[in-house]
Amino acid sequence: MKSGTNDATQLPPVAKAYNGADRNAWIIGWNPQQELWNGRLAMIGFVAYLFWDLAGYSVVRDVLHFIR
Repeated sequence: MKSGTNDATQLPPVAKAYNGADRNAWIIGWNPQQELWNGRLAMIGFVAYLFWDLAGYSVVRDVLHFIR
């Protein structure tokens, strides 16, 4: 072990998923990478809707007006 390095803080150059491929790879099919991308895109969509709602274009408010 080299002096001055801490093994606990050293990260691998590319973190691997369960299937041994890069976690951020875009692989078609049912795999851990697509679960990550699905979650990321869902978060982007949710934040985009929040900004859209703050701008005054609320779909939820419009639907609730139809129900009353």
